[in-house]
Amino acid sequence: MSTKTANRQSTAVTNTKKRTIDLLAGGAAGLFEALCCHPLDTIKVRMQLYKKGSDPAVKAPGLIKTGVTIFKDEGFFALYKGLGAVCLGIVPKMAIRFSSFEFYKSLMANKETGKVSGGATFLSGVLAGVTEACAVVNPMEVVKIRLQAQHNAMKEAGKAGAKPKYTNAIQAGYLIVKEEGFRTLYRGVALTAGRQAINQGANFTCYTYLKGKLQHVQQRDTLPTYQTAIIGFISGAIGPFCNNPLDTIKTRLQKETGVVNESNFSRGLRIGKALFKESGVKAFYKGIIPRVARVASGQCIVFPVYEFFKGEMYDFAGIERPKRLKA
Repeated sequence: MSTKTANRQSTAVTNTKKRTIDLLAGGAAGLFEALCCHPLDTIKVRMQLYKKGSDPAVKAPGLIKTGVTIFKDEGFFALYKGLGAVCLGIVPKMAIRFSSFEFYKSLMANKETGKVSGGATFLSGVLAGVTEACAVVNPMEVVKIRLQAQHNAMKEAGKAGAKPKYTNAIQAGYLIVKEEGFRTLYRGVALTAGRQAINQGANFTCYTYLKGKLQHVQQRDTLPTYQTAIIGFISGAIGPFCNNPLDTIKTRLQKETGVVNESNFSRGLRIGKALFKESGVKAFYKGIIPRVARVASGQCIVFPVYEFFKGEMYDFAGIERPKRLKA
């Protein structure tokens, strides 16, 4: 076997190990995020589903009031409704997010220097967001939103206290597919993909930029955990402000039950018009505070956990940790 062939095989094995490590470290980061941040997501969904009554003097409940109402009416564990669906999807979601981002980034890296431009980093994040949305996020969110929204739906229908239709993520997913068809799990997929693309494009670009700046200023390859947490929080806060209108329309669209002869695009337009008629532009930013808090605090957890597990697994596998690129 020639030296060149042996080097190619060694590089292929190393790259396979790296992709596997990205999968595992991303999955671990997602699990930590879900356990810490799910209550904020439940509150966000309830705020987005709130419909203004006939009395204009009655204001929509805010973050704290919505959380307190859920706690009083349904108990503490109601804040974790839909967590099963999230946990079933969060590991593959984060695994796919980080591994696909690193994969796309490696395709766009300069072959000689290894550098990746800001534009290529953004595009890699966008593609990673679309990939995770289509593979995992959309079906997971349809199930999660049905679980989170059913108490409100029963209350509005005058059936408060009745036995809920959906009891857990697996049962809810089964009933949705059985009664409404498999396609229902992909209701709103274009909106989800758009939201995730914007989120991850902004998220990874901001995080990568700030991480690189701190590495060069401090002349170190590995940043302290508190620094990765801070820049993770900052990068995570950017996306929601850009795509909350898409997320609000998507939430309402995925909450709708029944099978109708209407395309996702037509549904989205109908819901968007209804939202604007309901409260104007403000309607598209319902739940923005808990969503920013949820996403930003989530990334504050995700990036440090990902960096920690990735570094430890690189050491275990005998792979040299990534070095900072020269300015």
